[in-house]
This record gives sequence, structure tokens and C-alpha cells, in this order.
Amino acid sequence: MLGPEGEITTVGIGDVTTEAGATIADVQITYQRWGEFRGDPHGKNNIIVVEHALTGDSDATDWWSEAVGPGKALDTDKWCVICTNALGSCYGSTGPASQHPDGGVWGSRFPAISIRDMVHAEQAFFEALGISRVHAIVGGSMGGARVLEWTLMFPEQVDYALVLAVSARASAWQIGIQTAQITSITHDPDWQGGNYHGTGRSPDAGLAAARRVAHLTYRGEMEIDERFGTRAQPGENPLGAFRTDDHRFAVQSYLEHQGTKLTKRFDAACYVTLTEALNRHDIGRGRGGLNKALASSTVPTMIVGVDTDILYPYHQQEHISRNLGNLLAMSKLSSPVGHDAFLVEARQMDRILRHFIALTEETPSARDMAVAHGAYDI
Repeated sequence: MLGPEGEITTVGIGDVTTEAGATIADVQITYQRWGEFRGDPHGKNNIIVVEHALTGDSDATDWWSEAVGPGKALDTDKWCVICTNALGSCYGSTGPASQHPDGGVWGSRFPAISIRDMVHAEQAFFEALGISRVHAIVGGSMGGARVLEWTLMFPEQVDYALVLAVSARASAWQIGIQTAQITSITHDPDWQGGNYHGTGRSPDAGLAAARRVAHLTYRGEMEIDERFGTRAQPGENPLGAFRTDDHRFAVQSYLEHQGTKLTKRFDAACYVTLTEALNRHDIGRGRGGLNKALASSTVPTMIVGVDTDILYPYHQQEHISRNLGNLLAMSKLSSPVGHDAFLVEARQMDRILRHFIALTEETPSARDMAVAHGAYDI
């Protein structure tokens, strides 16, 4: 049923029709898993699904190395941890950089997708594996948005959920900052209308610029200022008579490094696709608004925010927790790091994850409660 432990495995799920009505043909979803599966694939089992953030991949033991593994909070000696690569990404699952069924590259032919489209694809992936229920789904940032949609789209398939550092919908500020990143890429002359694959040119400058902007939203203002302040990059003088690109502040050099790093491992069109999906994130769409959608949630869900998060401010997680229909717990990460704290604050996240796991083992799921009351439709 499941691929070899730790190995990247690909599963075909057929065609996917997007929320907006476009068709993505012959979709492939890649994933990795750690730990042995135990239990009933259609009932109680030990599967924990981990959802990655925007530029993440299926190797959760790499980007969340302090959380996933033997003896860790998501203990792979006890749990079967599965992480897929999201639809639209560039680490094996079908996206703009993937081969089109006609032998070319999808490029600009790849349609705009939403968070719900990613979840539909992931649900089809589990269906292809013969799995219709999991113990828990955990994710932060874009991964957290996917978790929220899982609990509303397929509540009967999720026993528990943990949502980290995300909102119930994109705010105008988030859409604005994310659209600025998209524009940095699409205005790069090497973008070529999104059809740059195979031309020998790619919009690396635009992608690097987008990442510089994004990185500032991932880190806390206090952390960045304490690390760099107004210091010059060693050997350079940004206070000279004329401004030149080779005389920089230290923070500028740092951000340029972050941008260049991303161009070496990520595809620009996939970045545009996934960022646009986050712009479209709104769990209230078609469900009577945010509060009504949150109130309808039946899956026991723990919410976690970061006190210094610029991208998804803590008040947005407070809003979710106040209105959620089945709140399991609420927790706060206290850190100068900002949004990325859920990835780098290992000790705090260890406590939060262990607390979440403990709660899932002692709190009845919505399905358990429904069965106990003689009702099977949750």
C-alpha cells in the first residue's frame, strides 16, 4: 500500500478539475513516509499527515528534522508519518514545471489553483492508496491552510488537526505583499509569459527579488534588526557619495543570499502558482462567511500562532480559535524569529506537538462522538 520508508514515491491520481473549472490531466502526487502503518485504513490508525509550507517538499525529516523521527514529537516508531508534495509545486507532484501529457512542459498552460484544489488532489492521492481516514493532519503556513480546508472538505476522513501560523483567509495585506512578489517574477524579461522552460533562460532575478520580499515577512523585525542593524557588509561602504550595487548594508547582502539560494532549488512558475493559491485562500467562500465556516468545523483542532508573526499575525489565530466549532486547544509560540518560529523554535514546538499528540489520544474524535450517539454522519 505505501512506498518504501523515506523514499520519494509517485502516485497517479488521474485528472483534477480545479475549483474554477479548469482540468489538469494525468496528475501525479509524490510523497514520503516514515514509520510502519498500523490499524485500519478506513478506521482508526496511526497515520499523521504533515503538510509543508510554500517552498517545502515531501521530506519532512529534513525541513522539520527536530519534530519528525524516532523518539521525536512525531515519533516514527509509533506513528506512520506521511508528507506529500503539494499540487503545483516542483518536487515531483504535477505543476507548471512538469511534463505535459503532450510531451512538452505545462508552463503557462498550468491553471491557477486554490488551496482547496491542493486538498482535493491530496484526498484523491489517499483514495488511490486505499486510505479513507487518518489520525491527524498537521501543517503550518500554506500547510496550515491545507489543514483547515481538510477539516471542512473531508471532516469524516480526519480525526484531529493541528493548524500552525496561518489565517482563515488571506488578508488584503497578505494579498498585496504576495502580489508584489508575483509581479517581481512576471515582470522579469526572462519570464516569457510563463513559457521559459527549455529556453535556456529563466526569471531568476524576479524569483530572487520575490524571495527577498517574502523572507522579510517570514522573519521578525526584532530578529532582523538585532542581527544586522545598520551595519555595512564587510569591505563595502553603503554611505559613499554615490549609491552602487556593490556597496551594501549587511541585511541587503543577507537577503540577496536568500534569494539566490531559492533560485537554485525552486521553480519560478511554481512559486507564482502557489503564491496565487494563498491569495485565494478563504475558508468562508461558498460557506456563508468565515465565522459560519469555522463554526461548522467538527474536527477537534488545535490552533497555534507566533506572537511576532508579521505575515500571519497572532490575532488571526485568535480569531480562528474564538469561532472554531470544535477547538481542541490554543497555543502561542513566543519568539523574536517571527513566522518561521514553527520551523526553528525546536523546544517550544516539541512541547506543542507532544501536547497535541497527547490530546488526540485522550479526546474523542468527532466520529467517535457521533457513533456514541448513534449518528454516523458528522
